[in-house]
Amino acid sequence: MKDPERTPAGDAFAEFSITALRLAGPLTQAGDALAKPSGQTSARWQVLAAANHAPMSVADAARALGLARQGVQRIADLLEADGLITYRDNPTHQRAKLMVLTAAGETALHEIKERQAAWADRLGAELGERRLRQASALMAEIIEVLRERSSAAD
Repeated sequence: MKDPERTPAGDAFAEFSITALRLAGPLTQAGDALAKPSGQTSARWQVLAAANHAPMSVADAARALGLARQGVQRIADLLEADGLITYRDNPTHQRAKLMVLTAAGETALHEIKERQAAWADRLGAELGERRLRQASALMAEIIEVLRERSSAAD
């Protein structure tokens, strides 16, 4: 069976999509390497950073991170068991507790952020700020278009 034909713009978008998906693996590996000395993983780091941004529920963090609530809940529970976050009452929702970093969680996140800053500085210098900002803007635009199209299809 012959593959369907696409326009050149369609081919470019398909190539972009595949490249973006392939980027996730190396970014996760790098994140795991940055987080490992603090006993964390990329996934745990993401949840710590979300909780540090502002006290938020697991569902809020999942939405912000673009992840499934159940997965974030599992990670948050592990972080709580390790003493890195605590759950506090949520004044706006009785059942949805708020995640808050403990002192140990703040320390772990700070250590990871220090390693990440040096790593990002090296890669940013190598790839160039202007190009990276252009790529980020394009990716943000694509995310918005996909979200709009997804909600329009619902």
